[in-house]
Amino acid sequence: MTFATLRRLGIRIAVAALLTSQMPAAHCAETTITIDNFTFTPAQLTVKVGDTVTWKNHDDIPHTVVSAGKFRSKTMDTDDSYSFTFTAAGEYKYFCSLHPHMTGMVKVE
Repeated sequence: MTFATLRRLGIRIAVAALLTSQMPAAHCAETTITIDNFTFTPAQLTVKVGDTVTWKNHDDIPHTVVSAGKFRSKTMDTDDSYSFTFTAAGEYKYFCSLHPHMTGMVKVE
């Protein structure tokens, strides 16, 4: 390679590094919803696209987390957990399939 070619390559690498360093970091947060005394806490939660929500069962009996057509956990015994990463904006209503009166909602912006 000639000096001119190496110089152009060096400039390209420097520009790429500069542009990459100025790119915003991807948003990714983790939030926990607890299950205790037949309730989801918090019952309503707002997160951003890319965030992960983890449901953790602190109750003495099994529970599930189901959002029709979106996600479904396995049956969670005491201290089990289930996580879901939200990749699209919207309102995700969910419930426990074993105790349908238990409901919650995650709003994704």
